Amino acid sequence: MLETIQDNLYDHPKYYDLVFGSDWKAELDFLLAVFEKHGAGNIERLFEPGCGTGRLMFRLAKEGYEVAGNDLSAPAVDYCNDRLERHGFARTAEVGDMTDFRVKKKFDAAFNTINTFRHLSSERLARQHLECMAGALRKGGLYLLGFHLTPTVGEPIDEESWSARRGNLSVLSRLWTEKHDRRRRNERVRMSFDVYTPTQSFRLANCADFRTYTYPQMADLIESVPALRVVETYDFAYQVDQPVKLSPETEDVVYVLQKC
Repeated sequence: MLETIQDNLYDHPKYYDLVFGSDWKAELDFLLAVFEKHGAGNIERLFEPGCGTGRLMFRLAKEGYEVAGNDLSAPAVDYCNDRLERHGFARTAEVGDMTDFRVKKKFDAAFNTINTFRHLSSERLARQHLECMAGALRKGGLYLLGFHLTPTVGEPIDEESWSARRGNLSVLSRLWTEKHDRRRRNERVRMSFDVYTPTQSFRLANCADFRTYTYPQMADLIESVPALRVVETYDFAYQVDQPVKLSPETEDVVYVLQKC
């Protein structure tokens, strides 16, 4: 039986980065392909709101892009900046709120692809985030926003598990829905990291509340921010030549939004 430690998983960036950074190649290739397909003008400067450990930021920097981001977790931002610095890049991640920020110079594109958006607990905060993103992008700039919708036909996936290894460190991750309140548009989820090293084994666990969106609800939200428009939608297969049409069954989606 593993010792269980209740704590914020985002404050353990080494383990978080291993779990969520293991499938980076497919996302990176997808981002580059979307920039090529849908970008207007040169795309050189990129921003990631809710950047966490910056698992894609430093790789995009290695591709020649100028990158920056923000996140509420100071440990994650430190981890992100330390890695950027190790690879010879500037420490461009900042502790900040994705619903309340301004940038000194507009970005050509931005991305947020792993459900961070759903941590915003109200329509007001979600709209503020989109308005901030519109303000951070130049005209024609792109924002790739990926997360799970709530299907209105069929049952949503309510449990996921996956594992990752780096050297002698192994992490088994599990995420499951504890409660789904469709009327209040709230999903209470629990998540655990089972951490194994040569000298110790333990479980990190905590819970979080996600706001839920059906595809019509998300369409209404985007429509309420006139500075952004949807140019295409994809799923988590990340096939740029296979866009998807949203339907009542749709669950995972990446919106490609463009600054008008």
